[in-house]
Amino acid sequence: MSRTLCLLAFILLFSCKKQNAQSNSPNIIYILADDLGYGDLGAYGQTKIETPNIDALAKSGMLFTKHYSSAPVCAPARYMLLTGQHSGKAFIRGNDEWADRGAVWNYKEVIKDPNLEGQRPMPVGTVTLARRLQNVGYETALFGKWGLGAPLSQSTPNKMGFDYFYGYNCQRQAHTYYPVHLYENEQRVFLNNDTIAPHTKLSTNPLLSEKELYAPFTLSDYAPKLIFDKITQFLERDSKSPFFLYWATPIPHNALQAPEKWLNYYIKKFGKETSYLGERGYFPHKNPRAAYAAMISYLDENIGKLIEMLKDSGRYENTLIIFTSDNGVTYSGGTDGLFFNSSGPFDEAYGRGKGFLYEGGIRVPMIASWPAQIKGGSQSDLMSIQYDVQTTLSDIVGIELDGPQDGISFLPTLLSKNTQNEHPFLYWEFPEYGGQLAIRMGDYKLVRQHLKDTLTPSLELYDLSKDPTELKNIAQEFPKILKEFELIFNQEHQEAEIDRFKIPLLEKGLFSDSFFNNLNE
Repeated sequence: MSRTLCLLAFILLFSCKKQNAQSNSPNIIYILADDLGYGDLGAYGQTKIETPNIDALAKSGMLFTKHYSSAPVCAPARYMLLTGQHSGKAFIRGNDEWADRGAVWNYKEVIKDPNLEGQRPMPVGTVTLARRLQNVGYETALFGKWGLGAPLSQSTPNKMGFDYFYGYNCQRQAHTYYPVHLYENEQRVFLNNDTIAPHTKLSTNPLLSEKELYAPFTLSDYAPKLIFDKITQFLERDSKSPFFLYWATPIPHNALQAPEKWLNYYIKKFGKETSYLGERGYFPHKNPRAAYAAMISYLDENIGKLIEMLKDSGRYENTLIIFTSDNGVTYSGGTDGLFFNSSGPFDEAYGRGKGFLYEGGIRVPMIASWPAQIKGGSQSDLMSIQYDVQTTLSDIVGIELDGPQDGISFLPTLLSKNTQNEHPFLYWEFPEYGGQLAIRMGDYKLVRQHLKDTLTPSLELYDLSKDPTELKNIAQEFPKILKEFELIFNQEHQEAEIDRFKIPLLEKGLFSDSFFNNLNE
């Protein structure tokens, strides 16, 4: 389809939108990186990866130092972002590939049958942030990764409040940046890629040259470019309505696949490095550190282009841009968080980053820029979390939320007002990686691990003001504080509806095992 026809399609799509949003309502762009660590940006202390446009966004707006993901992996973090619930109450509490449908991990079968794509769907009737904004006249669009319902289910982006969607429906499909297809709304769009199955390792054929060995992992149509092209078309259309643009980029989630321009830049910068052969999942790469940095700088470059488009169209001043990440840095697929110090002051090794409820797994960068409202160069140490976003954006737009909400609006902080309400606690339950729970109350953080696997459940308490890397367990010193955490748990925990997300030990209470009882002996 020609560029002109694409623009006409966008215009027709939004021509019948309700016009009851206030004329001064801000445009909202929420950029969610995938597996980007707290320390992967220059604004947060990164020295090896160059992110000048995101750093400039921080200089023009507000940088948050104590912002958290709602979960340490993809799907639950995205669900809680869109619903405003924490994981003691949420329907989606972990990744669930909905495997009882059949061969969901067989890449060729999934290509043949869209019924095998996608993750566990949200229930019918789920009211998302996108739906709330749509209902007051916002044009809503999602670009990137969905991961909250299969293509033919009741839980696709278009059925959950997004007027327009372009990207990956299924997060498994996003394990390659050169997929066979993406989705435009409810339809597959086939690409010029003869994709090999995700997680294919490097060939051991001694007759192949080095170039031939790595050639299968770089194909024709690079999904992040196609996704950004659609973002460009969305911003270029002629519309008077405010918009909500949710850019759920797959970058820098594995596999390591980067544009040649940026890859060559970092190969020159970093020099020779050890190749990654695919032994820790995803695709191999000859220059894994260069590839990881290249992906982030490519995203940064496109964010710079997005900001220029807003400025050129006169919409920049009244556009709220929030940049963040869905969880902490990963440990797999050839990434090297230790080399980049990807978690900044926290820990990025396995067991401390993605998939775990320590700070490296859930503390994420967040930058908010709104030139008409937010003071440039400001910084906040407000304790905030992604399930605050629905409440905050609803506060900005003037939406009255029905029913109890787990989030607290951080709009007063964005506006540098002294009326900010604060969380008495933040709450996480996570049924994967052995079963975990964490609660942060002020500077104290409770962590429980091994609640589902065969190991003895841990009982850990940290004072983050003195021990931000969570190395000194002080649980035995403060039984009264542990009792306060128990009261929070009893108030906030609800048994999961899906068996896969249940943590049976928690149904007996937060401290049902002998470890806690021994503290009182």
